[in-house]
Amino acid sequence: MITEDRIRDLRYRLEYAVLRFVAGIFRALPLGLATGVSAWFWRRLAPIINPKRHNRALANLAIAFPEKSEEERREIALAHWENLGRVMVETMRIDRFLKEPERIDIVSQNIFTRYKDKLGPAVGISLHMGNWELAILPFTWAGANPAAVYRSVTNPYVDNYIRTQRKDLYPAGLFGRGNVGDHGDDQRTARAIMDFVRRGGRLGLVCDLYDRTGMPVPFFGRDAKTQAIGAMIARRVGARIWLSRCKRIGKESRFQIELKELRVPRTNNQAEDIRWAMVHMQQQFEDWIRDAPEQWMWSNRRWS
Repeated sequence: MITEDRIRDLRYRLEYAVLRFVAGIFRALPLGLATGVSAWFWRRLAPIINPKRHNRALANLAIAFPEKSEEERREIALAHWENLGRVMVETMRIDRFLKEPERIDIVSQNIFTRYKDKLGPAVGISLHMGNWELAILPFTWAGANPAAVYRSVTNPYVDNYIRTQRKDLYPAGLFGRGNVGDHGDDQRTARAIMDFVRRGGRLGLVCDLYDRTGMPVPFFGRDAKTQAIGAMIARRVGARIWLSRCKRIGKESRFQIELKELRVPRTNNQAEDIRWAMVHMQQQFEDWIRDAPEQWMWSNRRWS
């Protein structure tokens, strides 16, 4: 008798096999050709295949850029799908990026060289821009053995593949949000990452999505509930915060990583200190997005 668990496992294995097949094709092609083909298809098919997310992108753009015409916002939305098509291929070859450092330039050398050998506990916070996976590289290249938080995938075979592909990018491992494998629930993950930084660890987070339990902070003129765990950890354990963006240069797989140090105040009012950090963090993210709007993930939920 075929049980429900067996059917589920077979489905997971099939999904994993399809992923490895597609990844194998994109890894075999020259990088420029692979990213170009993927970008071309994502730009044209994503709005048709996933109209809900495309309409969300247009709605988010209307909030952020009311002064732009509908055609201008539509072009940004299509360009953002194109960027995501490139990111998909680059993610499947992320291990190779570590072997080609000439593709990535850390433009904030004043911050990087000043602190790379004396970081102490630190939190790196980025946004879904360019190829955000690579925003952690200043920590990795500094020999800081960073870890990161990511959204666990329900399929355990795919989840393990994702973790394995990123083991050199995050030498200290990945903390998964969600009940997959040995990750546990979100509260347990929050405690684990707090302890990790408290012990001197360096943690990577992406904090530009809607979080229903998050802190409302202004973002493009409208309050957006935002995950505050990075600022909370830094405030409680005295960790340094590096804001980081990985900006794509042209349409190739070449990037500039920019760093900004965010000094978290430590007054007698912890809640206000955290809020101050969150407000200034989102202000910096907004500035970066205005600089290259086609590289931000507009199709994600940001406002309620």
